Amino acid sequence: MAAAYAPVDGAKLSSILAGLPDLRARLGGKPAEWRVREVGDGNLNLVFIVEGPAGGLVVKQALPYVRLVGESWPLPLARSWFEYNALVEEGRYAPRLTPQVFHFDREQAMIVMEYLSPHIIMRKGLVRGIEYPRFAADIAEFLAATLFHTSVLAGTAAEHKRRLELFARNIELCRITEDLVFTDPYREAPLNRWTSPQLDADKRAFETDAPLKAAAQARKYQFLTDAQALIHGDLHTGSIMLTTADTRVIDPEFAFVGPIGFDVGAVIGNLLLAYFAQEGHEAALHARDPYRAWILDQVVEVWAGFHDRFLALWRQAKGGEAFVAGLFISPQDEAALDAERRRFLRSLFEDALAFGGLKMIRRILGLAHVEDLESIADPERRAICERKALSLARTLVVEGAKFAGVSDVIEAARAVARG
Repeated sequence: MAAAYAPVDGAKLSSILAGLPDLRARLGGKPAEWRVREVGDGNLNLVFIVEGPAGGLVVKQALPYVRLVGESWPLPLARSWFEYNALVEEGRYAPRLTPQVFHFDREQAMIVMEYLSPHIIMRKGLVRGIEYPRFAADIAEFLAATLFHTSVLAGTAAEHKRRLELFARNIELCRITEDLVFTDPYREAPLNRWTSPQLDADKRAFETDAPLKAAAQARKYQFLTDAQALIHGDLHTGSIMLTTADTRVIDPEFAFVGPIGFDVGAVIGNLLLAYFAQEGHEAALHARDPYRAWILDQVVEVWAGFHDRFLALWRQAKGGEAFVAGLFISPQDEAALDAERRRFLRSLFEDALAFGGLKMIRRILGLAHVEDLESIADPERRAICERKALSLARTLVVEGAKFAGVSDVIEAARAVARG
């Protein structure tokens, strides 16, 4: 009979791992020799690193509530089931860019996976001013591979419906996104917080900005209804671990079948937050100009890499039940199909800008903020960075269609940064 769920501590976790021969062998030695550290700094879960003479493991256990808030905000343990299934799907299509899963215990809501070392959370690297030469190409590949191959552009309708049925039950975590990203920043929600009093007027302005609120709710409608592909659902720079030579995407517990542009926009929006935060981290005026330029280059390369790889996968695909290959035989057919592909990707670009802008706004005016900005100790200095980010974010949400391409977004970001 399976043991009843209980949050683990170091001793309890060692006992569990000792009873699993494959994991015990990966760690090596005796349980008394293992080093167990709780390192979770996210909003939801317990995360442990376990190291033994032969190697290390990461163990992630869901808590029955939001860790950031406490037991007053309950959450289902089943979210670990969706995360496990998402990791399996992502590992199928982007194995080089995801952590390997070694064990899953559904009753204990526990995933045991590869220990990534010396990787760090990308957000921390961005605060420190570290450049990652492989990041843009790697994350573009992850986005294109996972989003294309879990759509009906690549697979069958039956596969898509089975995937939809499984992940549609991730209701509570989707509800967090629906509230915290699309609704709460634009109303007086009890968990909202912002740099006060510096941004008090900005917060009031966003609550009365009719075009912005309408655009945000239109994107919420899209998030609720547009079942394009299996999306990570929370793909920010805190969900990416990397070194200068390796990139991995972690923590897909918000995964569900939703709009492709949401994941792409989350990456772009978080890079833009890091861009505007640099002003608050530099020791002297313009000291981080080269790093700012590098961040903007990543925005360009992520979008261009995703666009080109997604388009290439679509052109190579033969088995998707949308745009059935056998219908497009003549040169005229292929030209028409290619025009539709480019229209589709243009639509994804506008989706990504809007979703990215909404993710930026929620990280400044909503509940969960980002280290890029929160680590700026001087509230006056932080508010300057945040106000600039909010300005561009609003433009991306309301006026994204005016940008002919990603280079226009970069110019807009530079113009806002100059003030």
